Amino acid sequence: MAKEIERKFLVSGDQWKGDSKPIHTCQGYLASGGDCTVRVRIQGENAFLTIKGKTEGVSRDEYEYGIPVVDAEEMLAALAKKPYIEKNRYKITYAGMEWEVDEFLKENEGLVVAEVELESESQQVELPPWVGEEVSHDVRYRNVSLTFHPYSEWKK
Repeated sequence: MAKEIERKFLVSGDQWKGDSKPIHTCQGYLASGGDCTVRVRIQGENAFLTIKGKTEGVSRDEYEYGIPVVDAEEMLAALAKKPYIEKNRYKITYAGMEWEVDEFLKENEGLVVAEVELESESQQVELPPWVGEEVSHDVRYRNVSLTFHPYSEWKK
């Protein structure tokens, strides 16, 4: 069984950008609720269908499959909840760990979140200086939540 174990943090400032090149990402949710979400994502030149289970702690089951981009475009247009998520994703290595920093666009503009995937929930992580408050357990910052309740509606 595939497991995703990740921690999520708010990002402050922009010193994290460095030379990292953004990958434009567009994703929408085909189904959500209860114990499962189904997402379609176009990231750069690739597309994926992802099924995620219920989050327990900072872990959840995750299955991801490559699909044709044209199929993903059709699913986003016809089946996904609107507005779907648009963001620029940056991959940044810090202290031997790969971080993904998402700079959200459109309805979620102004939100920047960093995620790091772990081998286990107890794994220690050295936090970069640009990482702020941990929001791993705050459901508002989950991408599926940002679809239904965009950051622009509730930001501080």
